[in-house]
Amino acid sequence: MDLNMRFESEFEDPSCPSGVCPPKLSDYPIITAAHGGGGRLTHKLIKDFFLRALGNEVLAQLHDSAYLTLPTNKIAYTTDSFVVSPIFFPGGNIGDLAVNGTVNDLAMAGAKPLFLSLGVILEEGFPTEKLWDIVISMREALKRVGAKVVTGDLKVVEKGKGDGIYINTSGIGVIEHDLDISPKSIRKGDLIILSGDVGRHAIAVMSVREGLFNVQIESDTAPLHEPVLKMIEEGVEVHCLRDVTRGGLATVLTELAEASGLTMTVYEDRIPILEPVMGACEILGLDPLYLASEGRFVAVIPEKDSDKALGIMRSFEVSKDAVVIGEVTDEYPSKAVLRTVIGTDRILEMLSGEQLPRIC
Repeated sequence: MDLNMRFESEFEDPSCPSGVCPPKLSDYPIITAAHGGGGRLTHKLIKDFFLRALGNEVLAQLHDSAYLTLPTNKIAYTTDSFVVSPIFFPGGNIGDLAVNGTVNDLAMAGAKPLFLSLGVILEEGFPTEKLWDIVISMREALKRVGAKVVTGDLKVVEKGKGDGIYINTSGIGVIEHDLDISPKSIRKGDLIILSGDVGRHAIAVMSVREGLFNVQIESDTAPLHEPVLKMIEEGVEVHCLRDVTRGGLATVLTELAEASGLTMTVYEDRIPILEPVMGACEILGLDPLYLASEGRFVAVIPEKDSDKALGIMRSFEVSKDAVVIGEVTDEYPSKAVLRTVIGTDRILEMLSGEQLPRIC
């Protein structure tokens, strides 16, 4: 019998909201040290949670390495770790954040995401009900993308040593184009497009962690591959892409300026920032240009293709508010410049230190 069909018949149940019903959590309501021992309980936890929710014909083999067949020999490969606190926040949790973050790193290379690895470190005493919610959120995120978890690892640390759960993911995507999407492809005269408002994820996490605001701000965590791949498919000459995560928009622009030797000039009044995010920044003394997003990206596009790129980006929910925020010049070599509303130029620097720790 085909392994994928066996998984469908064994675990999938359309009567459950997620498509698979949870295991009997009352059998083991919390994670114990024995769940990380590599024996019977480890295998039961892997089967009851990870294979049940994320199982596919490759993962089902439970081999030390996954055997993969790729449609092209040109791939993108990335890895990331997630330690966000709290692990549940408005708009998402550590599970879908891990999937989306890895998918987005692949997308910024213009790669179609296919395969992910999943390393999970659990703390003794962690509630299995929360683990199930996290795994199901990963399942839903993977379904949206069309990617699979094909290999993984599970460890358990002593109570008080792990803060609940940490996740590490690696991703493989295929590159089916000949573009060199990198800072060295940036040219003078290119336009800088931002896919939507910035800073929302950091404030969403901060608001829950500190209980500071009455207005709930939801994270923007989302996969970004669809607008990127559509632009490439439609012949847009994409010069460079970068997702706006830790360090925020200012750090991304500074990185691109330094790597290209050119000037990333952006206009303060064009950068979309939600009013509640701006209000939170004013209260806390934070600069929204340095706050993390988890569903936003910067695209550097030749002016001739900018209208086409904007049209494509705005056709997807995740980038429906895409806007040109600036252009590439050589006025201040290797610098990012913010042209303020009063007409002065402010040189942007990379984030020094950490404004908000543990936001991804």
